[in-house]
Amino acid sequence: MATPPQLTPEQRANALVKAAEARVARAELKNKLKAGTVTLAQALASTSNTVGKLKVVSLLESLPGVGKVKARKIMEDIGIADNRRVQGLGQVQKSALLDQLGK
Repeated sequence: MATPPQLTPEQRANALVKAAEARVARAELKNKLKAGTVTLAQALASTSNTVGKLKVVSLLESLPGVGKVKARKIMEDIGIADNRRVQGLGQVQKSALLDQLGK
């Protein structure tokens, strides 16, 4: 296994800040999905890097009425891998998700 690049303390601090900002942005998106202020269609249509880096299972679990079991069942039915991120979904998979969830 290759060793990661050596970062200066300043580079490491910047990377940590950037990672924290990304986590906060993903948490905000999931809260908006849960509250219903953002729809699944809007999230899937977004070109935001925040949405793209979010795992599909996490996105589905954020929807009202969809838990861990239902999210995994939907993904299995459609043929989406457990580790797939939103940016890796094809148009057919996005359409199937929207059809299945009716949102």
